[in-house]
Amino acid sequence: MGPDSMGPNSMNTGSMDTDFFLSWLNGAAELIRLRRDHLTELDAAIGDADHGTNLDRGFAEVRQALAEWPPTSPEQVLLSAGNTLIRRVGGASGPLYGTAFRQMGKALETPVTAAGFATAFEAGVRAVERLGKAAPGDKTMLDALAPASKALARAVQEGAQAREAFERAARAAEEGAKATIPLTARKGRASYLGERSIGHEDPGAASSALIMAALASAAA
Repeated sequence: MGPDSMGPNSMNTGSMDTDFFLSWLNGAAELIRLRRDHLTELDAAIGDADHGTNLDRGFAEVRQALAEWPPTSPEQVLLSAGNTLIRRVGGASGPLYGTAFRQMGKALETPVTAAGFATAFEAGVRAVERLGKAAPGDKTMLDALAPASKALARAVQEGAQAREAFERAARAAEEGAKATIPLTARKGRASYLGERSIGHEDPGAASSALIMAALASAAA
């Protein structure tokens, strides 16, 4: 069965088609657009004050690329998004998010199940760890992505359907982002501030939580 043979009720059978991935990334782009100023405010406190602006521009480019060159598989959706973010977004966020989506696309197997998605998502998170030379606790996007990956894997192991699994992952990402507030930044521009970075939510973790929220919305 090919990815495009799955109907609109594919979530009920535990598999995800191309339209699902398009819905996820278009939803992520919209959430980032709506929260652009908030992300930039977070970045103004401990970074270069451009995270929201850069990501909004990058995900707008992703939407345009997906519309102009429609992908025919979930893998193509992720690879197109990853390539676009790497090319179009400045700073660290473009290469990091772009690498995550590209690695997910490479690791994904069709038909896509919740278990397969969880495996591919973990591969994407590991790629971010390698590229950023960071780990959970460093006050980066990994503080949202790593707990989301663990929650997703745990939900799948417990037999949860994709919708519930993604909702649990989104909650873990949001909690992880909020948990960066008392941390001292150890990577990136924020690390230059030392203890002055304490008391501020990491903008990369905040945007990661938005992307995971969009995933849960796509499943709903």
